[in-house]
Amino acid sequence: MIAGTPVLDLDDVASLEAADAGGTLRSAASGGAQVRATAAAVSENALARLADLRPRSLVLVSGSGRASRAAGLLVAALGDRTSMPLVQATSIPPWVGPLDVVLVAGDDSGDPRLAESVDSALRRGAEVIVAAPDEGPMRAAAAGRAAMLPPRVPVLDHNRLLRYLSVGMAVVAAIDPHRTSALIPDLNTLADLLDAEALSDGPQNEAFHNPAKSLATRLQQRKRIVLAGDNPAAIQLAEHAAEILLASAGQISTATNLSETIAAQARLVEAAGVSAPGFDPLFHDEQLDGPAPVEQVRVFVLSTQTEMSVRRRLGVFSGDSGMVDADLVNVDVEAANPAAAGEPGGQAAPPSELEQLAILTLRIDMAAAYLRLLGSRPATGPGRYDGGNF
Repeated sequence: MIAGTPVLDLDDVASLEAADAGGTLRSAASGGAQVRATAAAVSENALARLADLRPRSLVLVSGSGRASRAAGLLVAALGDRTSMPLVQATSIPPWVGPLDVVLVAGDDSGDPRLAESVDSALRRGAEVIVAAPDEGPMRAAAAGRAAMLPPRVPVLDHNRLLRYLSVGMAVVAAIDPHRTSALIPDLNTLADLLDAEALSDGPQNEAFHNPAKSLATRLQQRKRIVLAGDNPAAIQLAEHAAEILLASAGQISTATNLSETIAAQARLVEAAGVSAPGFDPLFHDEQLDGPAPVEQVRVFVLSTQTEMSVRRRLGVFSGDSGMVDADLVNVDVEAANPAAAGEPGGQAAPPSELEQLAILTLRIDMAAAYLRLLGSRPATGPGRYDGGNF
């Protein structure tokens, strides 16, 4: 099979590899490598200047794309549990001064707004960290006065959320170690968890045992998709999922919170349409019976909460006669951290909220990559990826 030929079977490894001429799958699976690169930069004392600081605030200035989404996710997950405020901004607020730490992140080293933010924060005496390519106007603005964390792992633009999230976690851990030590995972441990997820999601694993392939299959089965988060951080992840599905696979969906989705259940059923006479979703086969005579809706609930509590809330969708159904997308806590497996009396600690969010991010990125291959479009999107295979 030549590249660009439609891939109809996700379990046909040879077809997947042939269709993935642009290295979409490998780019999506590189989350662990991006996190490990951040850990390596930290071990090389890239953030040494932050030691023993007690800043008034941490200001997260980000460009568009994954940097902005990572900042929102970090604020949602940690904003009410740190000893200083986490402030998300698009430029330097007027009150920033020597008592503050500023993290400037973005893909474009030539973005004048980001370069001006670096220059302004430095002139006001703030401690500045730059997570952007070390070139062009950004390099000139930093001029050796800011801590630079340039990208080390080339990936496609829409697969950079975990890089920016790991940089944000590293900065928070450096300036607030006592308050956040139990909240922020060790980056090398997180990278190992992401690598394990990438292996589970790899093309060599069949869909039945492959979380990303299973998710891609369920996404492909519906044209009308709602991505719902059950807490502020999960809502940010749902918005990332909607954005990456559009950017990577052209899949149109909407992101919202679970409470609003449950409240809109009756409207969703109405919008799906009234079932045609004789239509039963349980026995309807589109290959034999043709397209379903209704516009069915599928709700994907992204969650880091206990499975039982979330499924109890999803019971509202159980009586919709197939018009609206709901799937839970979460991390298998026991499978995600098998560190103590096989050890007498060993108990593996369950993954933290940030670890679960990172794992789900990689799974969603992989599912979007599979959907792109199913759409038979070569991966020629923007980015600095080298085009390697999985």
